[in-house]
Amino acid sequence: MKNINLSYIIATYNRLPFLKITLEKLLDELQADEEIVVVDGNSADGSKEYLQTLFDEGKIHQFISEPDKNQAHAWNKAMLMAKGIIIKKIIDDDVFCYKAIRECKNYMLASPAVDVLISNDLGSSLHDYKKIQKLSRSLQFENWKKGITPSFTFGDVHMLIRRNSLALVGLYNPAFIMMDWEYSLRISYLKANIAFYTGYNALSVAHPQTVSSLKNNKLVNEQSKRACIFYQYAGDRSEISLWSEIKIFLGKRLKTVSTNVNANNEAVVDINSIYNYYYKYISEVNDDAFVIKGI
Repeated sequence: MKNINLSYIIATYNRLPFLKITLEKLLDELQADEEIVVVDGNSADGSKEYLQTLFDEGKIHQFISEPDKNQAHAWNKAMLMAKGIIIKKIIDDDVFCYKAIRECKNYMLASPAVDVLISNDLGSSLHDYKKIQKLSRSLQFENWKKGITPSFTFGDVHMLIRRNSLALVGLYNPAFIMMDWEYSLRISYLKANIAFYTGYNALSVAHPQTVSSLKNNKLVNEQSKRACIFYQYAGDRSEISLWSEIKIFLGKRLKTVSTNVNANNEAVVDINSIYNYYYKYISEVNDDAFVIKGI
């Protein structure tokens, strides 16, 4: 197989309607130096069969389907399978701007000292999809870069990470429910070289099946207190990242909106139209000129 510069990794479980939209967009954008790695948690909704067909047709490059211990376990398997110089996590129900991702990818390929690159983020929920929030950790990044704070949090939905840098920052910690929150603290606390893209390479989508909406709040709070002490994180708005907080709140709220999901746990709203709106929005917002703040 030719040299792979970027590995897109996906961990999924029983979310076929979202997965199809996400993979179809990714397949349309895939470049010759990129691969798609998918870890399925032994889905029973047709996802496993759908993915097996794509794999047999050579459309996805690596694929396994087996039970996972938890979410972190699945993502760690995908990262270990990745062959690319850079790894980009693709969450099956979120939206991505591949033009922006390519800018980030090219910057990292030209800047081998960069371990991790993050960007600004967009956030929305299916029940009010035309309301899209612009979110940023730029101030927290700048304070960390200046040495004012020893660590800061960011959402991994817009993170690109150099595969070789896993030797420094490690994998996700399966003991943490808010695995991306702990991972961001660890990455920054270990003084990994982080760059910041001022555009938006991802849009986080909240809905009743959002993984973050199913968290155990008591355990989250207990774990966050321990991590804050260990990583010397004083908090800048809350003990969990803004992205995770929004997803938890909206997810729990949306559980009561029965029009979104039927008894078989299948989306009954026209998610294709909604996601087309999201993809159009993120593409247009990235038409503006953005920069990458290096190390």
